[in-house]
Amino acid sequence: MDGLKETEEVGGVGNAEPGSEGTSIVCKLCLGDTAPADVTALQTCRCVYCTQCMGRYVKLEISKGLGEPITCPDAACPITGLLSQAEIEKLTSREMLETYKRFQFEQEVHLDPARRFCPSPGCQAACRVPDGCSPGSAARVLCATCRHEFCAACGVAWHGAGRPCADHGTATAAGLGGAARGRGRGGSMVGAAAARATRDSSALLGELSEAPIKRCPACGVLIERNEGCAQMMCGKCRHAFCWYCLQSLDGDFLLRHYDRGPCRNKLGHTRASVLWHRTQVVCIFAGLGVLLIAASPFLLLAAPCVLCARCRPRCLRKRRGTDANAPSS
Repeated sequence: MDGLKETEEVGGVGNAEPGSEGTSIVCKLCLGDTAPADVTALQTCRCVYCTQCMGRYVKLEISKGLGEPITCPDAACPITGLLSQAEIEKLTSREMLETYKRFQFEQEVHLDPARRFCPSPGCQAACRVPDGCSPGSAARVLCATCRHEFCAACGVAWHGAGRPCADHGTATAAGLGGAARGRGRGGSMVGAAAARATRDSSALLGELSEAPIKRCPACGVLIERNEGCAQMMCGKCRHAFCWYCLQSLDGDFLLRHYDRGPCRNKLGHTRASVLWHRTQVVCIFAGLGVLLIAASPFLLLAAPCVLCARCRPRCLRKRRGTDANAPSS
């Protein structure tokens, strides 16, 4: 019909301009029909979603606390479009936008080897590391806001150039004073303020196995555990490890690490819940094995057909080449 603009389809999902008239547009997130006035088209990739879904998506990405750029939610987006600051501002509240800006600033300081957050409780200043200081080396840093002096390497009060950071027992837990954050299974997100408040107190840091804040052994982000089990998962690199000894648990599906050694019975769950977890894991693998055995006859029957389908075009090309090279009578 005249006056109607048809919706373009990309991969079977609507990708039309939000201002177009006529039929409704299919949102790529909820797959629901949405009126053109209630959709949002990203500026960089022109992917179209309903405004309600995009608002929830942006809020979820901000709540992760990583401060990373927010990309198009479509995994098949050809250019992986980035949301601009103006788009984020339209899709979320002012409070969430300020939180996102703070996360971005903390991530920027964390990645900058020339800056450190002041570890003094209540101070949120980003301090400049002295020029010429190599990354990870001890150097005196003076906070211009609270005049607190601390070490650029371990984050505790300045201990003097003649004493290494290892003497204080805080190199693992206090770290470099960055603002990275992670999430553990049974743990919580740790922000820069919490990390700064605890790094300055040796009583809170305690021994390595009991410290409330530790670094992920894979990527080094700070993780705080305030409750729950000892099996932790980093929210940044998804690495699973034991909270007490920092040993990797990526391949320990049955959690047998807590049956022996110094971490015995320290998982934080009852024996019955651990046995129920192991039963579920064993049943899942057993079910997959049964499905594979049941499907093996069909796979054997289908194998010749698959091979024939793959070899047939090659044989046809070879035959055509032979016929083309054959001398004409």
